[in-house]
Amino acid sequence: MQEKPHRTRERPPIVAVVGHIDHGKSTLLDYIRKSNVAEGEAGGITQRLSAYEVEHSQKKITFLDTPGHEAFQAMRSRGLEVADIAVLVVAADDGVKPQTKEAVASIEAAHIPYIVALTKIDKPSANIERAKNSLSENGIYLEGLGGTVPFVGISSKTGEGVPELLDLILLAAELEGLSADPMAPGEGVVIEAHIDQKRGNTATLIVQNGAIESGEYVVCEQAVAPVRIMENYLGKQIKESGAGSPVRIVGFSSLPRVGATFKIVETKKEAEQEIAEALRSISSARALRAARPSLTLASGNATEGEEETTPTVFPIVIKTDFAGTAEAVLHELEKIPKHEYFEVRVVAQSVGAISENDVKLVGSGKVPGILVGFNVKVEKEARELAERLGVEVAVFDVIYKLAEWLTEQVEKRRPRQQAEVSTGRAKILKVFSTTKGRVVLGGRVEEGLLAQGEEVKIIRNSLELGRGEIVSLQKQKTVVSKVEGGSEFGAMLRSAVAPAPGDYIEAFEVVEK
Repeated sequence: MQEKPHRTRERPPIVAVVGHIDHGKSTLLDYIRKSNVAEGEAGGITQRLSAYEVEHSQKKITFLDTPGHEAFQAMRSRGLEVADIAVLVVAADDGVKPQTKEAVASIEAAHIPYIVALTKIDKPSANIERAKNSLSENGIYLEGLGGTVPFVGISSKTGEGVPELLDLILLAAELEGLSADPMAPGEGVVIEAHIDQKRGNTATLIVQNGAIESGEYVVCEQAVAPVRIMENYLGKQIKESGAGSPVRIVGFSSLPRVGATFKIVETKKEAEQEIAEALRSISSARALRAARPSLTLASGNATEGEEETTPTVFPIVIKTDFAGTAEAVLHELEKIPKHEYFEVRVVAQSVGAISENDVKLVGSGKVPGILVGFNVKVEKEARELAERLGVEVAVFDVIYKLAEWLTEQVEKRRPRQQAEVSTGRAKILKVFSTTKGRVVLGGRVEEGLLAQGEEVKIIRNSLELGRGEIVSLQKQKTVVSKVEGGSEFGAMLRSAVAPAPGDYIEAFEVVEK
């Protein structure tokens, strides 16, 4: 390939907008873009990483809109890794919240400068000074308050403060000295990928250096696409794109991995060589792993001759509209409590509609699994097969509803274990009589309560001697149905065990865990 002459030029900044859910990220971008994306989002929240391009003072800025919901942590981190600058959105009527702190930690991990946008200043409940104090209390020190982080108050309804925010972004970009070589082959990062039902494997890329031109080839690990259909963030077809811009490329040989880097080559032959090299690297890595001695660790304290209990495997298939969304589903799955002898296993995750093959994956084992989809369709044949195999299928468009359903399904299916839980404990002070399996005694309740008809354990020196049943109870010579903590009582037990003063009786109930 003939080398092009290289020269560097200033390039547009890539800006990730991050913050707690419902603090006004998408509404701010709507005002900047003069659009209305937020109202069209399911559940009123951003649930995928989106890229937009705007112009201010005759200069371009690329914005990455990141989801604020806790489940999308990986997506936010990916957006910040690509970005040059971050805008931390904090609602002036709410202050610092859990995802605010998580966003700051991710910004610091990415080592990029950031600006605080105090949103919703038009609301009667807004209190900018309180919001500033909230930031200081959480280690975010603003300019003028002992720190160096620039900030601006914003109203996404009136537009107050928005021009100042854009000015601050351009100033930060100038201080960073962002530049790129427009004559170099394009390179950058895949920020999202999905399957377009009509056009096939599609990916959104951020160009970090160089340029992409129609007729070239995009190579991303083992995926390749000829640059025939290239669109800008508005979906308008374009012939070339420079550094700092988001582009959508259609026609990949396979779905590119979200977060992977890509490069541009000029010919199909070069693309094939790049893929062959990637495959050789993968094969070498696998061979190296196979050559290493493996170490198997036995769980528990099983000795020779003992059989270890094999956990029941509960299979799950995850299908999503965009590749990045699967990370959020896995994040929610990780939060579900783990249970001994019951393993929740994701047997497949991919992009696209739920198919017959997906149903077969979870319906062929001893325990029928579940299929969970996010913003995808269920093929008719898949739904019919799922009904026959007893496989549960559900599709959601809001992440927290999906998380709730997953938790319910796992809890409903896990094996139950019975456990005895103490409800009352009393010390035996005196034994009056022991005849024909009946014991009359006096005691004092030390914990909980005792009730007529309950089964009890008879305990001596922490060892269970046997069991009995409370036939009757008396308190101050009055027949009662129960006695509570701190009370002395008389009781008749039905039991084959003869207790002694100093022993304990313990009432219990059997519960499933």
